[in-house]
Amino acid sequence: MARYETGFDQARQLLRSRSDRAAYGLLALTLVAAPWVLPNYYIGEATFILIMCVASLGLMMLTGFTGQTSLGQSAFVGIGAYVHVVLLTNGMPFPVSLLLAAAGAGIAGLLVGMPAIRVSGLHLAMVTMAFAIVTEHVLGRWKSVTAGHSGLPVPDPAIFGFSLGGPRPFYFVCLVVLVLALLLLVNLMRSATGRAFIGIRDSEAAAQGLGIDVARTKVIAFSLSAGISGLAGALLAHQMQHITPEAFGLALSLQLVLMVFIGGLGSLRGAILGAVLIGLLPSFISALKDALPTRVGAQFGLELFVYGAVLTFFVLLEPGGLNARWVRIRKVLGEFPWVRTSSIHRTKVYMKSERYR
Repeated sequence: MARYETGFDQARQLLRSRSDRAAYGLLALTLVAAPWVLPNYYIGEATFILIMCVASLGLMMLTGFTGQTSLGQSAFVGIGAYVHVVLLTNGMPFPVSLLLAAAGAGIAGLLVGMPAIRVSGLHLAMVTMAFAIVTEHVLGRWKSVTAGHSGLPVPDPAIFGFSLGGPRPFYFVCLVVLVLALLLLVNLMRSATGRAFIGIRDSEAAAQGLGIDVARTKVIAFSLSAGISGLAGALLAHQMQHITPEAFGLALSLQLVLMVFIGGLGSLRGAILGAVLIGLLPSFISALKDALPTRVGAQFGLELFVYGAVLTFFVLLEPGGLNARWVRIRKVLGEFPWVRTSSIHRTKVYMKSERYR
């Protein structure tokens, strides 16, 4: 049954119906109860997925909502990780170090965004990829700060003398950070700044005609996206326990791009769904390797095959990503048993090519 808004207060509500409140309440209960019933290994896997959700949200704001292609998001994750570890090693409190790590990555995004907004599309992707490569080399050669390729050990997080280094406490830290980041972005996308992001993505010429400062808005998007990615990097450092420059290479950037694309461009829910799927793939691949003969698993290139198969499936059969599939399933369930054909078949989406010059 379709729901109609009769006031501005309804439009501002995060959860607009009783079913939404029940579903998200059940999800919250599941997330809180999970670390109390799962073994430590699975708690660690769930924590890693939560961290990837935060990083995916950062890239979604830049690529999915603003339309700026970035292949260098791993650089901001790495900057956030190293800033956090250096500050934490020198006695900075854990919460303050997290915020400063996000701020440091945000400043790096600001410095990259100011010259990068002069290009778009493939050229922008190449610029950001070059920045990621340069950042990895700088982290590897700046031995006085980063210890080079030997890496840095990561101190256990602590608040007011209470250690948060165990699997269960750190899981809840990552869960709280994810919820706060999600609420921040939900409210941001409802603000004038968020609507300016979407306007630039859809048509830079129209946005310019409506009085939106396109260059300034793009730089803001770069900085905010980098800051959220830096926050994810600070959490990822604790998950890894020992950071090296190689951990923040192009492979991480490509994983984040897959999360955003597979989840569904222009959807915060899609960013989380894509992060969950890509985060679970390594475990699935390991289980598949154990089921296959050793020679086949080693020589076949199973990782690349699985990632390629997943990407091909979504490109050909579900370009709207996991979020689009979820929206259709939810619509079918809402109309059951009087399901219309339009609820099952997806509508065509045409790419917008108009760009401001």
